[in-house]
Amino acid sequence: MTTLFPATIETDRLRLEALRPGAVDVHELYRVCSSDPGIEEVTEYVTWDPHRTPKETVDHVERAGEQYESNEGVTYVIRPREGEDGAGELAGDTGFDVDWDRQSMTLGIWLRKRFWGRGYSGERAAALMHVAFEHLDLDLVEVEAFVDNDRSKRAIRKYTEAHGGGRDGVLRNWRVQDGEPIDCVRYSVSRSEWAASSTDVTVAIRD
Repeated sequence: MTTLFPATIETDRLRLEALRPGAVDVHELYRVCSSDPGIEEVTEYVTWDPHRTPKETVDHVERAGEQYESNEGVTYVIRPREGEDGAGELAGDTGFDVDWDRQSMTLGIWLRKRFWGRGYSGERAAALMHVAFEHLDLDLVEVEAFVDNDRSKRAIRKYTEAHGGGRDGVLRNWRVQDGEPIDCVRYSVSRSEWAASSTDVTVAIRD
């Protein structure tokens, strides 16, 4: 099957590498996802828990590879580029799911705590919007945050508004965490809103 998603995306400060078997050091990823300083805080508002065994990490990588090959979505390892503190390190991951029927892309991200506060979330979001609208010809990019995750809501609001979009509303019982339904807030940017905004980012796509 032909893969529609870029294997690598570069911005001014970041390099995003598609996560799939053979493309990442599983032991490095396991260390970060299991015992990195602050991992409990990092995973408080995501749908996965710290990895308990390397097998969990291997399974995660294999699922990401299957999703990438099926053109349903992609996960990218985030690495700061040369000149950034921690250049080349695994800083977290990001990615998107595509609903081809709705012509929509849903974004997600998590970052190691030491990389918080650098504006990386907004920079990679701008790059993935570029992929959505210029590369995949989609109509909408959407992002969700747990309703009580104020830190993420602030970041998402900032970058969606910068690209002409904003808050859509609350999605009740939208996700499940620890067996309990969770309300989420959804934000979105349409193709026309993005095209009318003047804040794009330099993006290099490498297949």
